[in-house]
Amino acid sequence: MKPLFDTRSRFKIWCLAMRPRTLPAAVGPVLVGTAAATADHAFTALPALAALIGALLLQIAVNLANDYFDDRRGIDTARRMGPIRVTQSGLIAPGLVLRAMSIVLALAGICGGYLITVGGWPIAAIGLASIAGVIGYSGGPYPMAS
Repeated sequence: MKPLFDTRSRFKIWCLAMRPRTLPAAVGPVLVGTAAATADHAFTALPALAALIGALLLQIAVNLANDYFDDRRGIDTARRMGPIRVTQSGLIAPGLVLRAMSIVLALAGICGGYLITVGGWPIAAIGLASIAGVIGYSGGPYPMAS
């Protein structure tokens, strides 16, 4: 019998890991903030774009973290219902998922660094809390996801 995923491209497999259907959760708050800035006549395109890209990257990072940590904790098993989890299913090695999460967090940090230069140090507190949320959602001693 042929493996179920032998025809999937690497790109499609990584898309499974990134869970594009969850990305609107990151876009919504940025759109609200952008609308508020526009209404206040304070809209600036580059910070809005950096906030959007940073939010999308944080959402992708939390999805990768969830995939990795749920597999490590034994939460995702073959009996799991719902979308495929790339780590549990063996489509992507756990170390690669963890490395991808780290890279995506670093890219989000670049966006955050720019936003700190524009908006000041309070943005750093928001960024650090966001990174803690990414890790804490599924990882750490008290994961929020489970």
